[in-house]
Amino acid sequence: MLDLGLSGKTVLVTGATQGIGASVAKSYAAEGCNIIAFSRSESKLRELELSIRRNSKVSVATFAVDLRNRFSINTIPCHFLQADILVNVAGDIPKGDLVSLDESIWRNAWDLKVFGYINLTRAVYGYMKERSKGSIVNIIGTSGENPNFDTIAVSSANAALISFTKSLAGQSHEHNVRVNGINPGPTETPRQVSRLKLLAHEKFGDSERWRDLLSTYPFRRLATPSEIASATLFLSSEQASYISGSILTIDGGRQFQGTK
Repeated sequence: MLDLGLSGKTVLVTGATQGIGASVAKSYAAEGCNIIAFSRSESKLRELELSIRRNSKVSVATFAVDLRNRFSINTIPCHFLQADILVNVAGDIPKGDLVSLDESIWRNAWDLKVFGYINLTRAVYGYMKERSKGSIVNIIGTSGENPNFDTIAVSSANAALISFTKSLAGQSHEHNVRVNGINPGPTETPRQVSRLKLLAHEKFGDSERWRDLLSTYPFRRLATPSEIASATLFLSSEQASYISGSILTIDGGRQFQGTK
């Protein structure tokens, strides 16, 4: 069994109560890491904490915060920012073309995913620099590499975060801090499944047939949150100690399929 050397580390995970974020938090806990979980929902944070405590003997701290508000960083206790590992996951940006998405939608979405990542990373990175150690993993998205007119806001945001990740890595090595990103393709999260169920209802008249829509996907399925989490753990571990400034795409090869 590959020893990732993560046991005893403190990991801060945003967007930690559902989908990829929840899987990331639970996977780190299973490796013996102490967890700091951020989300907007106090009730969902309590559920996550109970779940982790039932399955892992690690410490769990939670903090309800809306990272869309740039001033919210000032409300976060300093000791929550002194993590060994930061995983930015929070953020969902609506689909639509330039005309259908007005400025308020763009700003609301970017305040959470783009500036939420930037502002929290700035705060945590400062402590990592002081200690001369740390690892940051940004969960971004494949649309940053393969933009589409109908996902213009998310494509632009993800492209910005890819550039942000690589740019920070150009300096962070001076302080023994590694910065990497992951671009998940379509992943079986509650949000993604809900979207597919709507499409299945429109196409087949039966929302439960959503898996029938995956016939052209690689391996005829979506990625699982645990697959994204496993890659996150590896990138933040000592097994990846010379990997920084890299963006790992996890889409089963979907980007190379061409038009289907």
